[in-house]
Amino acid sequence: MTNRPVLGLIEEVFLKSDNYQSKIIARIDSGATSSSVDSLLVKQLSLGPILRSKIVKSASGVKERPVIKTTIKISGKIIESEFNVADRSHMTYQMLIGQNILKQGQFLIDPLLGTES
Repeated sequence: MTNRPVLGLIEEVFLKSDNYQSKIIARIDSGATSSSVDSLLVKQLSLGPILRSKIVKSASGVKERPVIKTTIKISGKIIESEFNVADRSHMTYQMLIGQNILKQGQFLIDPLLGTES
């Protein structure tokens, strides 16, 4: 058996900015190439600065989004990575964890964990 950490479909993530640490409930999505964070949350926590813009394909179409780098703690691992910034106000979760973080943290996903029943 492996010692790699196992994530469910929904996970607690601690998002750290300069002077504030906030607990976020995030959606784990192995089909998403990059991770995403809500633009309002970025503003509230003063995350950034914006590193660049990136063209992102999603269910809502193709859009250019700003990209920031920030540090999160997930399943006991501290990871610094890039997030594209999107309006996620119409979505259930303010953060989506994609392949960039899943690979960096060497996480496995168990869809039976973290499900809301």
